[in-house]
Amino acid sequence: MRRILGLLLSLSAVAAGGCLYGFGGGTGFPPSVKTVAVLPFENLTAEPTVTNEINRAVREAVQGRLGLRPAGEAQADAVVTGTIQRYEPDIPIAFGGDPNQNVQVSRRKVQISINVKIFDQKNNKILWERNGLSVEGDYTGNEAEGRKKAIEKLITEIVDGAQSQW
Repeated sequence: MRRILGLLLSLSAVAAGGCLYGFGGGTGFPPSVKTVAVLPFENLTAEPTVTNEINRAVREAVQGRLGLRPAGEAQADAVVTGTIQRYEPDIPIAFGGDPNQNVQVSRRKVQISINVKIFDQKNNKILWERNGLSVEGDYTGNEAEGRKKAIEKLITEIVDGAQSQW
């Protein structure tokens, strides 16, 4: 009886290990989309440097993490467009010091809000769109540190959102 039970367990382990089932959803764009153009994001904020940083990060992400080749807008299968709606660089989130004297801000955060769209030009349809995408990045000393963290979160949201469609 033990041998039969052992044989059945072994066979079921082999059968499960040889299973060819796989999940293909969420792995990238449709097969027809191979190239992308990332157009400069419109910046509605007073901070000009954030435009280049976001554009560069989005371009690197769609090419590196989504595996799309760069192309000019007219030749690209897909086009990424966006608007930087809000950039708040100096939001206090932690305080220190004596409450009866001068209170010191010990931690701040950067907040960025954008609208972004990925459009399939060949099939004339929106592949992914998100309005009001808002992220934060905290920092203790340099605002650039917080901005970098916020942009990294922004890129993760864009890549994860785009991949979730397939």
